[in-house]
Amino acid sequence: MIPRIAVLIACLFVQVTSAGEKAERKVYIEPGVLSVEIMHEGKPVTLMREQSTDSHIVEFFRPTYRGKIQPMHPFEPHAVETIGELGVIEYLQQIAAGDDSILLIDSRTSAWVKRGTIPGSVSIPFTEFKSPERALEILEERFDVIMAESWDFSQAKTLVMFCNGIWCPQSPAAIRRLLKMGYPAARIKYYRGGMQNWFALGLTVVYPQR
Repeated sequence: MIPRIAVLIACLFVQVTSAGEKAERKVYIEPGVLSVEIMHEGKPVTLMREQSTDSHIVEFFRPTYRGKIQPMHPFEPHAVETIGELGVIEYLQQIAAGDDSILLIDSRTSAWVKRGTIPGSVSIPFTEFKSPERALEILEERFDVIMAESWDFSQAKTLVMFCNGIWCPQSPAAIRRLLKMGYPAARIKYYRGGMQNWFALGLTVVYPQR
């Protein structure tokens, strides 16, 4: 029979080892990638996941009653690609590397944006596209669409658009409006998971300056 003191020492060793492993545990974006450097409003930002194992999704995004579930491909027959978090991060890295042909767009209204957004994104609420005149201004001034005798989309930016998540209709509304205006589906990406998934994964969030 193993002496009781030996059992107690063994249990203590297991507890200390487990605590040490918990303290040293890293929360990765993907295998081998702990963080990436991106840009937000001209300043460098380290994008990573929350490292505390006690971290939980923020209270605001806990309710389960909101909205209606968006389909995985809500824009068919238009071939708008639905992407996930790693796709968004890849686009952010391209932007940080100097690629100005890409825009990550938070399509939510300001009341939502103030609760946090993805670093590297720009705010263009879906409501901006309700006015044809304002929509045309955005296409020309921000999306590099050339207004001549007919619209020229040859230099149009790739738009990565998101809102609150799979229950939110704000970015789908903006995308549908753009498609009706002739924006190439191949240059629109839909991040369906939105802020709900971004928060759930503990990814870095920034807040607008008040």
